Amino acid sequence: MERRTLLASGLALLATPALAQQQDPYGGAYDQSQSQPPPPPQGPQQGPAQTYSHDELVHRVSDFLGVTAESSGAVVERLFKENGRPTGYIAGQEGAAAFIFGLRYGKGLLYMKNRPTQAVYWQGPSAGFDFGGNASRVFVLCYDLEYPDAIYRRFPGVEGSAYIVGGLGVNYQRADGITVAPMRAGVGLRLGANVGYLAYSRHQNIIPL
Repeated sequence: MERRTLLASGLALLATPALAQQQDPYGGAYDQSQSQPPPPPQGPQQGPAQTYSHDELVHRVSDFLGVTAESSGAVVERLFKENGRPTGYIAGQEGAAAFIFGLRYGKGLLYMKNRPTQAVYWQGPSAGFDFGGNASRVFVLCYDLEYPDAIYRRFPGVEGSAYIVGGLGVNYQRADGITVAPMRAGVGLRLGANVGYLAYSRHQNIIPL
């Protein structure tokens, strides 16, 4: 009888530490004597994306594109009037050339408030009454973009613009409820109108299709 009693006591002592600990739903262990389990790890930023004000963007466009505050202010004011406040912007550079059929390649950084900054590449073909080439700095306003990864898609658009030395041009591209409005300032000459698309991607692609 004493042997059975000692054996039962030993098994009870071995089981006690195992019962004192158990896995919590977030992958860790916690003491069952605590009243509450540890909080879950912090995930990515939740909630709707914050927007940029008119004044915030006028100075950034002016500084990045190298144009006067008056020029950038007029363009930004028109974009705000037509689309409201953007939730992000891309600052980058690109090169393009066309003779009826054209190609465009670019790269930049996507900025959003309380979201991680991400590299963005874009490329795409165009066709139309379009001749010449240009190298440009590009400032792209992004509307209804809720998280950075949503930019990686194909945006069709219709562009009609004239590039002169020191000029500034704007066009719209839309896809799946997201609107992007590239503003370009560059050197060279490009006259005409074209129809095409830009594919935004995480990595640079040589083939623009």
